[in-house]
Amino acid sequence: MTATVIDGKQIAEQTRAEAAAGALALRTRTGVTPHLAAVLVGADPASAVYVRNKQIACEKAGFKSTLHRLPANTGQAELLTLVQALNADSGVHGILVQLPLPKGIDTTLVLDAILPAKDVDGFHPENVGLMQQGRPRFLPCTPAGVMRMLKVSGIETAGKHAVVIGRSDIVGKPMAALLVQKGADATVTLCHSRTRDIAAFCREADILVAALGLPQFVKGDWVKRGAVVIDVGINRVGDKLVGDVDYLPAAQVAAAITPVPGGVGPMTIAMLLANTLQAAINLSGSDRR
Repeated sequence: MTATVIDGKQIAEQTRAEAAAGALALRTRTGVTPHLAAVLVGADPASAVYVRNKQIACEKAGFKSTLHRLPANTGQAELLTLVQALNADSGVHGILVQLPLPKGIDTTLVLDAILPAKDVDGFHPENVGLMQQGRPRFLPCTPAGVMRMLKVSGIETAGKHAVVIGRSDIVGKPMAALLVQKGADATVTLCHSRTRDIAAFCREADILVAALGLPQFVKGDWVKRGAVVIDVGINRVGDKLVGDVDYLPAAQVAAAITPVPGGVGPMTIAMLLANTLQAAINLSGSDRR
């Protein structure tokens, strides 16, 4: 068996096109253009690339994008003042604070300061609670992207055993929550660094989501024949980018698998556009929540 490759680039392009069409419709109907404000503190090269990619995606979709660059020595109070100003700016619909933040800044405090209606990353505790209750305002971009990939690829989740490796607030926990929601209806096991014999859980998975940030951690013989493998990880090893799954041996036994790069990664920005569009719709009064 050789796995079907789930093309994240293609699905992301479809999602971006839908966001662009939605933005055009909103602008035609109300005169409102979705506006994402990004905040970048410091000069971390990887963060700068991520933010630039988000800006480019916004521009291509017909969104407005504004970047607020702050020096690495910016104090927490100054950053919070900027967030409050963006909260109060009626022309801004989505606020994104690029992580990680420099040492000395309380990340949780900053993210909690973002107005929930503009929290297009889906990190605010109010939005996390709404997601857990099955009535989301915004979904965290990467888990939402994974769910979209599964749906578009025709992969059934109901009644399947899904194993998620990694319990981060950004990917692992919300991924497990979305898979268990009504409509997805998977039976979910969430594994983490304290889980004993992770390989044994992996071998029982119909759907395996690796999101722990360790290169090629999941071995090929951990994958059940016919399973669906979703590799969220992206790690640099030498001059190559690899995922959290040892791709080639896993692809020999899986029914479907996401590559790295070109799998989950492109979906994250695509879902950010979808969230920003929804924020603009909500805040413009077209669909208040």
